[in-house]
Amino acid sequence: MTNLHRLSIRELSEGLQQGKFSSRELTQHYLKRIEKIDAQVKSYVTVTPELALSQADAADAAIKAGNATALAGIPLAHKDIFCTQGVRTSAGSKMLDNFISPYDATVVTKAKAAGLVTLGKVNMDEFAMGSTSESSYYGATKNPWNLNYVPGGSSGGSAAVVAADLAPFATGTDTGGSIRQPASFCGLTGLKPTYGRVSRFGIIAFASSLDQAGPMARSAEDCAYLMNVIAGHDAKDSTSVDKEVDDYVANLNATSVKGLRIGIPKQYFNVAGLAADVKARVEESLKKLEDMGAILVEVDLNMVEAYVPTYYLIAPAEASSNLSRYDGVRYGYRCENPVDLMDLYKRSRSEGFGEEVKRRILIGTYALSAGYYDAYYVKAQKVRRLIQQDFLKAFENVDVIAAPSAPTTAYKIGANLSPTEMYLGDVYTLAVNLAGLPAINAPVGLDDHNLPVGLQLIGNYWSESQLLSIVHQYQQNTDFHTQRAAIAEENA
Repeated sequence: MTNLHRLSIRELSEGLQQGKFSSRELTQHYLKRIEKIDAQVKSYVTVTPELALSQADAADAAIKAGNATALAGIPLAHKDIFCTQGVRTSAGSKMLDNFISPYDATVVTKAKAAGLVTLGKVNMDEFAMGSTSESSYYGATKNPWNLNYVPGGSSGGSAAVVAADLAPFATGTDTGGSIRQPASFCGLTGLKPTYGRVSRFGIIAFASSLDQAGPMARSAEDCAYLMNVIAGHDAKDSTSVDKEVDDYVANLNATSVKGLRIGIPKQYFNVAGLAADVKARVEESLKKLEDMGAILVEVDLNMVEAYVPTYYLIAPAEASSNLSRYDGVRYGYRCENPVDLMDLYKRSRSEGFGEEVKRRILIGTYALSAGYYDAYYVKAQKVRRLIQQDFLKAFENVDVIAAPSAPTTAYKIGANLSPTEMYLGDVYTLAVNLAGLPAINAPVGLDDHNLPVGLQLIGNYWSESQLLSIVHQYQQNTDFHTQRAAIAEENA
């Protein structure tokens, strides 16, 4: 079969279980596509063919023996922020270019236990800091819809591999929009779960109170399959919540769109910089949901102007703390011929970190310093609580809240956005992480340059099933999620 990469996760599962093709054949199919296409997209940092084929053979044996899981034998790509035993785990940084992880992240462990096949590790903004995947030590990943544009970030590699049909689905992490924004830029479905729903153990930390792993795929149904694998309590993660996990696939039709109250924050649709064609596609998608029976309700979210400054105090402060461990002594990059210990520290960190990471470490260290801790960091945490309360008040009257995922579509590679411009591009996504809420991106059409536009739906705590169900039903009535990127069409 030549079109295996066009099949949904459900179709791949059924094909494997029914013996229409083997996991080895499927895995080889993807490895050949990676070899043929990825030099143009530059989505993979490390491809693991030997590991993938050995896992595929094990899945085939399990399927033959009749004791395989539903997803056994299906290939998967991991963002290169998930520690993977015996495989380089770089977080897109020179600092960890030589780091071979001695253990698996819990998400990787669960994927292996489900019989999923690891194709490799994919590119990302360095230490997940960025919105374009251009800050990676390994160079920029390109958007499969147009190779002159970025795929978004920081999970740009995860979005690009799925959009280019180089993996059926992928793991990502979202600290301030890093699943939803690249999913929007690449025409995919991407879910940021409630904080604590998916284990953070073995994820290289950026901002520990904000980071959350989630699935990226073509459809809500495909995301639901991966959520069934990765969600759940983990005793190794102190922030993991011991709460019963839904069967996300079984619940795909559990929420009726008819009568669903969707909150429309008027402040979100008056943000400076919201592109007219993005606004139009989002409003068209809301009209479609209304035609399906949803009720649109105007809500007030009054803290919008505080989102960006609050996030860009808390996230860099936590990054400053987390990245202090990279000192050139224990593991990672070490400068050559240091004259003394202080020189070792200074040069290892100066040479090992990129510009964006250094910028955030400096901001965070300043915010945490003795004279400014109360004035900046403590105040930002207080404002964070007000942002959370703002959402909870809105959820008293609505089931979900709708917004664009990003104010624009993908940027051109090398657009040289100022840090401020880049940070403002996250205005619709940051607050979800600050409040710890779940949110999902759904593709809703193309802009005037044929680049994808995304609708974001924000839910109350633990409403992942509801979000997936709403988007699934929307996708049963539209075909935006089935549209293929240019490079995928050229290499169909």
